[in-house]
Amino acid sequence: MQAERSLQPQRDRITELQLKEQAARLNQEQFTEALANTQADEAALAEKLTDDMRPSYLQGEVTRLTNAIAALGAVNLAALDELATASERKNFLDAQYVDLNEAITTLQDAIHKIDIETRGLLQDTFDKVNGHFAELFPILFGGGQAKLTMTGDEILDSGVQVMAQPPGKKNATIHLLSGGEKALTATALVFSMFQLNPAPFCLLDEVDAPLDDANTERFCNMVKRMSSNTQFLFISHNKIAMEMANQLIGVTMQEQGVSRIVAVDMEAAANFTSEVQAA
Repeated sequence: MQAERSLQPQRDRITELQLKEQAARLNQEQFTEALANTQADEAALAEKLTDDMRPSYLQGEVTRLTNAIAALGAVNLAALDELATASERKNFLDAQYVDLNEAITTLQDAIHKIDIETRGLLQDTFDKVNGHFAELFPILFGGGQAKLTMTGDEILDSGVQVMAQPPGKKNATIHLLSGGEKALTATALVFSMFQLNPAPFCLLDEVDAPLDDANTERFCNMVKRMSSNTQFLFISHNKIAMEMANQLIGVTMQEQGVSRIVAVDMEAAANFTSEVQAA
């Protein structure tokens, strides 16, 4: 009886182990079936299983991968068609990208070429105008010197500063000159550009207004010198400037509110005066 009583716990233990063995066998069959359904490489999986791996870790990985697969959502059966469309679109955009890069390169080369040519033309023009300016300024002022200077290192971006030194004055910018000196300096600069590319006509509106008689005479001599290539039309109230003109056109108002144009040919008037004096 004592032996029988001692055997009962062993029988219960055997029954418990049998149930666990049966459960383990069922799990093995389920896992084997799952591996077969997924066409898993059991040999490759066996190499990754080591003795230090714990079932709890493996179960956690299974849970994590299961959740990740579930998060992917349902299988998109049209994914291959969408991939083909997207690939075709990508190839088209890649071709457009290449074309744009080639166009950008072509434009940059053209801009670089234009910049080089523009720098050369601008520097040549600047040097010629500067040379004419340095030549005409002493003629208009009866002495002194003047020049043009760049305000920056890059000729395409820099400005131009006018440096003028009338006779008897220290070197100064045009902003420090008097009204008459500014007018003569501007006239010298304009005439310097005219010598570079003479225009058929030039209109001067009371340029001699701030000038004294000596400066007006030098201005008139310069206009006569330049008139060989350019026809000058100038508005003036100065008698010295009027004497320089070949033809005078005046505006008179004999009647209130009625203007009339009076033209005088200076050469014909001079001949008429000589004939009158001779008579």
